Amino acid sequence: MASKELLVPKPKRKKLMNIKRINRYDDKRFSKTVLFQHGAYEIDGEPYEVEIIDSECAVIRGKDSGKYLSLAQEFCFHAPHISRFVNSYRTTILELPQQEQFDLELNLVQPSQFYVSSQKLQAVNSFIKKAEDIVIPVIRIKDRYVSLDGHTRLYLAYKQKWEKVRAVITETDEWIWRFVREAEKRGVYRPSDLKLISQEEYEICWNAFCDKIFSIKS
Repeated sequence: MASKELLVPKPKRKKLMNIKRINRYDDKRFSKTVLFQHGAYEIDGEPYEVEIIDSECAVIRGKDSGKYLSLAQEFCFHAPHISRFVNSYRTTILELPQQEQFDLELNLVQPSQFYVSSQKLQAVNSFIKKAEDIVIPVIRIKDRYVSLDGHTRLYLAYKQKWEKVRAVITETDEWIWRFVREAEKRGVYRPSDLKLISQEEYEICWNAFCDKIFSIKS
């Protein structure tokens, strides 16, 4: 069963095709680097990948270059610090204004999720080397910030005893608050409160909650 991490609310974007993010780490179609960066995708059943090659740029590879732009726009949410996307020939596909980043104290982050997969934590730990490598999308609520993505990275920051990460302000749908209220019910008020579980447990528990939310929403 695939993880439903993508069901966490995020900015409204028009999807022109079926883009599915691969959250497994054993897919032979992709390199370990791409899998660990969570840059592996299927578009209409075909494999595509986004590989971060420096602090601001990523390269996109796949069968149909006509789908690269939509994939770049999809990836932007998960990696808001990436502002330039290129193809294998280093031709620019999409270049965006760099979003303003700021230092964010870890204890000011309110998660919108409540589980962390131990397998994902191990993967993230393979390429996150310092606090500045963590850039997460957030919305502001009074004197705190709700994290919309990057909960595994936030938990890694807590485990590494890093006091701050980097963040960018973005937008999301109103029903983010269902996730936030549920996190608070479970005693999750900061990244250190996230519960570390196995990948198998994560898929079952997180999918079950997302199914419940979407059945209510529909």
